[in-house]
Amino acid sequence: MRRTKQPQPGKSRRLRPLLVSTLRQERQTFVSESCKGLGEATTIASYNVHKCVGVDGRFDPDRTIAVIRELDADLVALQEADQRFGERAGLLDLHSLERQTGLVPISLPISQGGHGWHGNVLLIRSGTVTAAHQLSLPGAEPRGALVVELDLDCGPLRIIAAHLGLLRRSRALQAHTLLQAIEPGDDVPTLLMGDLNEWRLGKRSSLSGLEPHFGPLEAAIPSFPSRFPIWALDRVLAKPHDLISSIAVHNTPKARMASDHLPLKAVVRLGNRSDKQAGSDALAAVA
Repeated sequence: MRRTKQPQPGKSRRLRPLLVSTLRQERQTFVSESCKGLGEATTIASYNVHKCVGVDGRFDPDRTIAVIRELDADLVALQEADQRFGERAGLLDLHSLERQTGLVPISLPISQGGHGWHGNVLLIRSGTVTAAHQLSLPGAEPRGALVVELDLDCGPLRIIAAHLGLLRRSRALQAHTLLQAIEPGDDVPTLLMGDLNEWRLGKRSSLSGLEPHFGPLEAAIPSFPSRFPIWALDRVLAKPHDLISSIAVHNTPKARMASDHLPLKAVVRLGNRSDKQAGSDALAAVA
């Protein structure tokens, strides 16, 4: 007698609402209850610009810049901003981008030419760069990340801007490499953002190794494909988790056409965190 694999009712019950919600295009925003009132709000964004080629097949860097302008963010991480092969030349007019958005790219010694490291570019509106380096990620295809330390008006912030690989095993190795970029016990607020190429949640996710350091991993907002987003490939994660106040997909007519990915926007809260913690500790001691 042939044995048939029995369905797992518990798993089906968990996945069905998630699938229905995705197909109804309901999962467009994540709001954190734990972040209320913690520090000054800063808007950040992540955007895979698909080498400035839209879903209409047209190469149009000006349209890409127009979407970045729509974001109105204080800090933007771009992926695929360079040609993939050959000289890896940058594809955006950075002077025009700065003029239209007020954002400037963080300067790094890029040996292969282009705007960024393996197409990763970090744009900021204001602040001081205190340290920056490139990180080569392991895997079957060339991938990289930028690790940048910033001193903003609202406090220090580290950004890890990355584009992970297409293979699950490569992504798991790359996530482990990103964790090693941070010293044990390091308490600098850190954002990990970019096209992480992973939509799964839980133990099957190649990003599960980031827990408990980065999160919230459950804040998976579909951003791909741009015309009808189903897969949450783009992520914004934080250390500590309550750094993030909200995450939303930027779903506008122009964004749906300019790339095969939609941008993600997040509000993070920095500053006054140590004061609040000190106050809480003092109250706890009195109690």
